Amino acid sequence: MSTDVGDVGAVVVNYNAGDHLLDCVASLEAEGVGEIVVADNGSVDASASALASRHPKAKWLATGANLGYGKAANAGASVQARSDYVLVCNPDVVFQPGSVAALVHHLEQAPAVGLVGPRIVGTDGELYPSARRFPDLFEALGHAFLGQFWPGNPFSRRYRMSNWDHAEARDVDWVSGACFVARRRAWDEVAGFDPAYFMYMEDVDLCWRLRGAGWAVAYEPGAEVMHAQGVSADRHPYRMLLAHHVSMWRFARRTSAGRRWVLVLVGPGLLARLLVTMARRALSGATPVSRAQRRPTGMPSDR
Repeated sequence: MSTDVGDVGAVVVNYNAGDHLLDCVASLEAEGVGEIVVADNGSVDASASALASRHPKAKWLATGANLGYGKAANAGASVQARSDYVLVCNPDVVFQPGSVAALVHHLEQAPAVGLVGPRIVGTDGELYPSARRFPDLFEALGHAFLGQFWPGNPFSRRYRMSNWDHAEARDVDWVSGACFVARRRAWDEVAGFDPAYFMYMEDVDLCWRLRGAGWAVAYEPGAEVMHAQGVSADRHPYRMLLAHHVSMWRFARRTSAGRRWVLVLVGPGLLARLLVTMARRALSGATPVSRAQRRPTGMPSDR
């Protein structure tokens, strides 16, 4: 594939990701990406000096505080040169050779697609179901509760598109914000991520708004990235669980216009799910795990 990726501007959202960030930037440089901006949310792990030493061409953008994923990504994209494509990713992602070119090629061949995501695998090589459906109310509730105790339940399988082998490129409802390439024109049309989301669901919301604006969203397995997952979030697990559920409530409110009765079910359901999830984590004694041990959790919009 001869696709030129020099017109791709990459934004890596960083928060104390350490060596993961360096590996991510190295893989982007190996891909030939034209510009790399690291939007840093107040890291205190010497990421800035390490990046300057190892990858001096990458631009460091200090946001001044932990603004959350969407705000930092927007800030990074705003200081880029006017590239045709915007790549956004987590700092714990490593691109396999040719992956960026495959994502750009997909956009070049499909002018109706505004955003495309790659195949994502964990450090153990296991597929992470990064391409998903917008669930209806009953699928969402079924997945939210049964998914914690019975991962293979029919609600979760439908939501996560588990009956599909993820081996072919296709249009989908949404893809994970852990890594994607957006057409700059589409990104600007919807003003990027909604900054109201601190963490989680901002990727679902972005794809939902893009589709509402007439753009398609796609999955391209010809591009593959390895994702350690949870490198930053595991440092503040309970704060992240709260942020996740607040974001789900925000998205439910946005998408239930004209059906406000839905919120009567969603609100108590999310509160119950939050309490159950926190209790399960506390009882399990879960702690942050090593890079080699990380595995996808399967939670909605989990990065």
